[in-house]
Amino acid sequence: MDWLTASEALTLLGTQPQTLYANVSRGRIKARPDPSDSRRSLYRGDDVRRLAQRAKGRRKQEAVAAQAMHWGDPVLSTAISSIADGRLLYRGHDARLLAETATLEDVAVLLWQAPLRLGVRGGTGRAPGLPAAFGALAEQAWLPTATMQAPAMLAMEAGQVLGTLAEALTGSDNAAEPLHRRLALIWNRPDAADTIRRALVLLADHELNASTFAARVAVSTGASLWAGTLAALSALTGPSHGRASRLVAALVEDVGGDPEALRDWLGEGRAVPGMGHPLYRHGDPRCAALLSAFDPPPDYVAFRHAATDFTGEQPNVDFALAALVARFDLPDDAALTVFTLGRCVGWLAHMIEQIDSGELIRPRARYVGAGPSQPTSRHPRA
Repeated sequence: MDWLTASEALTLLGTQPQTLYANVSRGRIKARPDPSDSRRSLYRGDDVRRLAQRAKGRRKQEAVAAQAMHWGDPVLSTAISSIADGRLLYRGHDARLLAETATLEDVAVLLWQAPLRLGVRGGTGRAPGLPAAFGALAEQAWLPTATMQAPAMLAMEAGQVLGTLAEALTGSDNAAEPLHRRLALIWNRPDAADTIRRALVLLADHELNASTFAARVAVSTGASLWAGTLAALSALTGPSHGRASRLVAALVEDVGGDPEALRDWLGEGRAVPGMGHPLYRHGDPRCAALLSAFDPPPDYVAFRHAATDFTGEQPNVDFALAALVARFDLPDDAALTVFTLGRCVGWLAHMIEQIDSGELIRPRARYVGAGPSQPTSRHPRA
């Protein structure tokens, strides 16, 4: 049996001294006084090596888990959408092909696997827009949990969530008109209706994105579809998600297609918004499908060419949304409105699936902060 000094044990374990002492106090590592220096301890080598090997395996698992949280391996099972070989599929149907003719309402029926009945519940009394959407959802978010509802009842409630959100964003509860026409009418851009329809369909779902994950986590606790949608909408409003197209518009307005101006931007160590996507090596198919429906303004065309030359990346759907808003002179918040209404269909599908699974989403965290504080004597020695 071999015995190791503290320095040797710490080298093998790769930990701080307090962790070594904690393992001794818990009986995981046997210690004894050092015969050559009674002020020091020695630690049984077999115990140290066993814990070191266990920690090595744990660190490997931690690395895999950490990578999974950043565009890594799948962490949830779903039958709603998938991304494979550069294609986005809704329950096995190519989203690009669906965008040719389908409405968002058609996609809701496909993803929810149930008839769609839009309804409106409550009201905020606010002018149409994002604040009204938050208010309308918050009014209903306290409702009882959805865990005991049958799938048909959940689908009915999903229709009320979508209908209420649409009314809050547009100010119109005319369920006789499909959502893309409602948006075109309130923006007084009837010629944009078909392009808006395509955008809504292409944005309806995108696997386990940040806002969808937020929705699934919320309802996994037993919260209602309203609460889950409120959580998802909160996540969507970030500039790295639903508001990314605003960054594209601001940069195009700033540099246009001027290569030197764009070079200066890149020289400051900043990424170009609207370009590239980690899940699509050869270009975002949603962007290509949307851009095929209209001619982007000249400054967007020039920007796209310059950005592709510098970065080697193709534009993504955020670029296409920004170009759509500019092409049809839509309101500044139009891209986020389209994104919200489209993605809400996917949120609701994922929440229904999560509720049906009956599982709580509760990942673990890897603590990297300070160790436990040591108790101090009330009467320090002189």
